[in-house]
Amino acid sequence: MSGNGLIVIGLDPGSRVTGYGIVREISGQAELIETGTIRTPVKKDMGTRLGVIFDKLDELIKLHGPVEAAIENVFVSKNPSSALKLGQARGAAMAACATNGLTVSEYEPSKVKKNIVGVGNAPKDQVAFMVAHCLSVKKPKWAEDASDALAVAICHLNERRMRKLTCTQR
Repeated sequence: MSGNGLIVIGLDPGSRVTGYGIVREISGQAELIETGTIRTPVKKDMGTRLGVIFDKLDELIKLHGPVEAAIENVFVSKNPSSALKLGQARGAAMAACATNGLTVSEYEPSKVKKNIVGVGNAPKDQVAFMVAHCLSVKKPKWAEDASDALAVAICHLNERRMRKLTCTQR
C-alpha cells in the first residue's frame, strides 16, 4: 500500500463472461478505477477461452497495479460440466493474479451479498445499487458481472478493514 491508497481487483469469473472491478481505497473510502467484462470467444476451445481470461487480467493487473485480489468462490451447480468450466475460469483468473504477485482472497457469494447489502440472499439489483452507492457512482452503466466483481472487491476491503481493527483491539 502506498500513499495513493490500496488498489484491489475483484473478480467474478465465468467461462463466457468474467467480470472485473478495480478499486482504490484511501482513508476508508473506495473509489472506482475501472470495471468491465472479459468476453471469451464461445466458438473457440476451452484452452483458448482460458487464455483470453488470463491474458486480459494480466494486462489489467500490469496497467493498474493492484496489490491484492478478491475472487468469488464457485457456487454448487447442478450441472457438473458448468461447475467444471467455472472452476477452470477461476483457475485462469487466479493464475493471472498469482503470476503478478497478488495475494488472492476468496469469498462465498452469500458472504459478499451480506457484506454489501446486509443479507446473504440479496437480489443482484440490490447488490448493484449498493455497489454504486459505495463508489459514489450515479446511474452506472456497467454489466451485471462487472457489478458482482466490484461487490467482491468492496467486500474484500471491508473484511480487510475489520481484520485490521480486530487485530489492533487485542
